[in-house]
Amino acid sequence: MGKIDFRLEKTFGYTTGACAAAGAFSALYFLKNNEKLNFVEILNLKGDSLIIPIKNIEKLGNTAISTVEKFSGEDIDITNGMDIKIEVNLEKFDNNSPKPSNIKIIGGTGVGIVKKSGLQINPGEYAINPKPREMIENNLKSLLNEDECVTVKISVPNGDEIAKKTLNPKLGIIGGISILGTTGIVRPMSNDAYKESLAPQIDVALAYNFENLVFVPGNIGTKHAKILLDAKEDQIIEVSNFWDYMLDKAEEKGVKDITVFGHAGKIVKLAGGIFDTHSRVADARNEIICAYTSLITQDGGLLQKILQSNTTEDIVEILTEKGILTEVFEIISKRVVERLSLRWGKINFSCIIIDMKGNILGKSD
Repeated sequence: MGKIDFRLEKTFGYTTGACAAAGAFSALYFLKNNEKLNFVEILNLKGDSLIIPIKNIEKLGNTAISTVEKFSGEDIDITNGMDIKIEVNLEKFDNNSPKPSNIKIIGGTGVGIVKKSGLQINPGEYAINPKPREMIENNLKSLLNEDECVTVKISVPNGDEIAKKTLNPKLGIIGGISILGTTGIVRPMSNDAYKESLAPQIDVALAYNFENLVFVPGNIGTKHAKILLDAKEDQIIEVSNFWDYMLDKAEEKGVKDITVFGHAGKIVKLAGGIFDTHSRVADARNEIICAYTSLITQDGGLLQKILQSNTTEDIVEILTEKGILTEVFEIISKRVVERLSLRWGKINFSCIIIDMKGNILGKSD
């Protein structure tokens, strides 16, 4: 088992789920022992020890409220620095009543409520994922006597505003953020947490029985897919740069039909077999478009202009002036389908490439 002391370790961070578990433990410990802890040591579900600082704690009767400041380490995270408040109410069982579950976990202000089917949580429930719930329960059990029960209420004061900058509204999680995390640890630049936040879009789409899913890089694709394809919100899957991960998930979940749709700057990379389209991974847009243009024309000056262009939009203008724009991008679109079909053979693909304004540059069929 490992041990991470987040007071000293500034590379790693801790998840919202770990914050909730640490806060719940410190609040219950205060109620039981009348002692305020500046930090707590909890176990994640793998048995690793996480040492997490407590920002503030106060008590009123049989209720204690603990505040943990979310820390994301060196990872880029919209939730970094936000406060998570955990209110714990301790009661004894009434011997004359049926014995309830001794740990109840609910959401408060700033924690979202699930409104759509297909997620790990049923519609109408707070967006507190199963793994964080389990981590909270496991860490509180050691503090509870057999005749005691607790209610744990998790709140995020500005969670509703933060959630607007996440995928929660698209996933049907309304009014706040989600309490997430499998290991409790945020690892810098791993992208794992972000990828995991994207995958539930597929579950929602399948729950609503969409047979054809529209995979887009981001906002531009989403906006124009609704206009040009009449695609529904839950039918559109934003993959960011993680085409390999999201297509693996799609195949795993049994998706049969996908339309790849989006701006040329991202989609042409797929024709070159680049399935993580972040520019720090690979930026061969000019080279890929140049290669496919050379199938149509051997004009050296034109090909040189393409290679030296600053943006994909500049290349679109060059090809438009030459009168071969559609021809080039139809070849590229068909190559995207070929590339994806070779790797994800259980899925039927089509491809549509657009410019910034939503004009169709090329399509595969």
